[in-house]
Formats: sequence, structure tokens, C-alpha cells
Amino acid sequence: MRVLVFLDGTVGDPEAAHIRVDDLGLLRGDGIFETVLVVDGKPRELDRHLDRLASSAAKLDLPVPDREAWRQAVHTALVNWPAERECAVKLVYTRGPEGSGEPTAFVLAQEIADKVLRQRAAGVAVVTLERGFGPEVAERAPWLLLGAKSLSYAVNMAALREAERRDADDVIFLAADGSVLEGPTSTVVIAQGETLRTPPARTGILPGTTQAGLFDGAESSGWSVKVEPLTMDDLRAADVVLLVSSVRKVTRVVSIDGEALPDASGLHRQLLSIYESLY
Repeated sequence: MRVLVFLDGTVGDPEAAHIRVDDLGLLRGDGIFETVLVVDGKPRELDRHLDRLASSAAKLDLPVPDREAWRQAVHTALVNWPAERECAVKLVYTRGPEGSGEPTAFVLAQEIADKVLRQRAAGVAVVTLERGFGPEVAERAPWLLLGAKSLSYAVNMAALREAERRDADDVIFLAADGSVLEGPTSTVVIAQGETLRTPPARTGILPGTTQAGLFDGAESSGWSVKVEPLTMDDLRAADVVLLVSSVRKVTRVVSIDGEALPDASGLHRQLLSIYESLY
């Protein structure tokens, strides 16, 4: 099941063709997107997603997104989606057809993949892959668009295929100096004692909306939270390693580079409960 809504509020046929073949989002990945989890008919962290959409648009020199129009388009999609069924709502915003000066913008609601549901429950095996740049490059070379949620996801998808070739489910990217960055579609969070830690956005990673929500809930529950550089030694010493994102929620890492991590299912359930308590 899918529901397609354009930014003017029009509901479209998701089986029909709507994107022009010269759209720069298609030809060059010149655009941005967000994915919002919807549970019981309610979008999670929508304001944070809209904030990040605006931040990404600024990085790509796209017109400032019309926040209210996006919010209304999401609402229209959910009016047409069964409230009892979880879904992922994608907000897609491209530069539009080449030379037109008219961005393409739409919202697409779709079901959560079975693979994601299984990984939420069972956890994920990950491999570490080098991304090929140092943690300081984001500030030195902003044209690389690090920290923007752009449609240029070919490298991320190639990394996930490499993980599959290595009999793993997912990836944790490392900087050239070995410091921890992020997953292709997720934020890395570790817990040690009653402290949660995640790498800083200045290292070139995408600020995580779900990570921010989890940290809010953890602080309210008496945990400490820190945004600071992480190393592989930090991952190995952690009580639990997590990959968090809108659709996967809070997912436990069960092994890294073929080395099994200690069973942290109890702690994982506790942190997942903290996250769910926000909603």
C-alpha cells in the first residue's frame, strides 16, 4: 500500500508516472529527502524532520521549503492511510527539471519493510567500512554536502551491498583516522553505565532525529547524554551498541566485523522503552 501527495495537496496515483525524465533529482541525485515514522496515525519527530529538511535545502541552495505546505501534505497522506498500520512517510524535494527553476516536491507513505521489522526484534550484524576522509573534512569542504540528507545515496547503498557480501546486515562507517561516524541510514549510539554517547555532527554525519528523541527521553529518565567522538575501542567497551533511525527505531548491534557482542537484550529493551515513552 502507498499514498502519494504532492505539495499542493493533490493526491496522486502512486502507480502512475509523475517525475519527468530530466528531473535533476533523477539524473544527478540533486535533491533531498526525509523519512518520518508514523505510529497510530501520528508522525514522530515531524518538527525535527522539517528542521533537517530546511537545513539540507540550505546546504544544496534549494529554495526554502514551505514548512506548512509540507506539514499539510503529510497530514493529507495520513488521512488516506489506515491509522492502525505503521508506515514510513518520505518527503522528497528535488531541484526539478533541468533549467525549469521549479522544484519537484511530494510526500509518499508506504509500509515498513519486513526486513526492518525483523531487525528491530533480532538486532543487526554490522561490518566497519572506511569512508575515506578525516573527521574534520565537513568543516573544510562544505561542498561535499556531508551532514545533508541528499538523494545521492549510491555510496550508502554500495556499502550495504558490501555488508551483505560479508554476511552482515549493516555498516558502521569509520573516518580515515579510525573514528566512528554513522551507518548508511542510521546514527550510532552507545550506552555505558547510565550514559548514552553519539558522535558529533561536525565530523560530517547527519544529525539524527531519532537519536535526539532518544537522548531527550534518556535525560528525562535520569541518564547522562554526551555528543563526542567515538572510537572502535569505545564500541567494544560499550554495554550496548545501537543503530537508531526513524524507521528502525532503536536497533541493537549483535556483532561487529564477525565478533559477537555480549547479550545486551535487557538493556536494549530498557532503552527502547525509554524511546517509546516519548509517544
